[in-house]
Amino acid sequence: MIETAKKLLKNGDVNIVIGYSEGSQGRVRPFFARNEEEAENLVYDNRCTQNLAMYVSKKEISKYGKPAIVANIHTLRGIIRLAVENQIKDGDLIALHINDKDEMTVCSTLEEIETHLATVTPQISDEDKVMIEKLDAMSLTERRNFWEKEMENCIKCYACRQACPLCYCTQCTVEVNQPQWIPVEASIDGNLEWHIMRAMHLSGRCISCGQCGDACPVGIPIHLLPMKLSQEVKNIYGSISGMNRSEGCAMATYQPGDKENFIG
Repeated sequence: MIETAKKLLKNGDVNIVIGYSEGSQGRVRPFFARNEEEAENLVYDNRCTQNLAMYVSKKEISKYGKPAIVANIHTLRGIIRLAVENQIKDGDLIALHINDKDEMTVCSTLEEIETHLATVTPQISDEDKVMIEKLDAMSLTERRNFWEKEMENCIKCYACRQACPLCYCTQCTVEVNQPQWIPVEASIDGNLEWHIMRAMHLSGRCISCGQCGDACPVGIPIHLLPMKLSQEVKNIYGSISGMNRSEGCAMATYQPGDKENFIG
């Protein structure tokens, strides 16, 4: 990986490599190598779970020019989803995917990423599966009580939004707006409104990377909401987000023949 990154930078194929480096207390952190010397600091192991696709649409990164990105499967899916939503186009980046056997695949085009993803079956963790099944088994009242109790802990830090590659809006509904539909500060009702709104915005778009839940400093399993909606979209429409550019978006696509049996 390091040699490939150095070669890409040396040849001018890319201007920056987005990857991981050693952080504090045995953790890794996002790292941005702008030359061969800095590329020596890149690392990749089972700690490298953060979805780096979130940086693709950041102006602070794009100003350097074309990037290469060290990509796990969720990052590859994030890249494809961003392409579906016209946030990036073919040729904007090079993806370096390393599988569980430490084998690296270099994808220079979006088509190559799609071809690579076609060999993968998207999965969520066993822990998340168990938790979603537990929530499914609850009554509507029990489920609402569960989420209300969780949302009471929300401090509105918006780490969930910042960690998500698909929360790329330059101005969010929860920022200071006129009219102010959702309170900016932490409050019981406002917290619930914010997280429900965000989950709905991710319906049919979420790639189930779980980064929003991982980023929460108070441990709210907020990733389960968009994950569950992704399952519903798959069950109803057969669509899995972030696998190919022809997928569209279930919540933003209309056909005259669409069924309306969900209307009471």
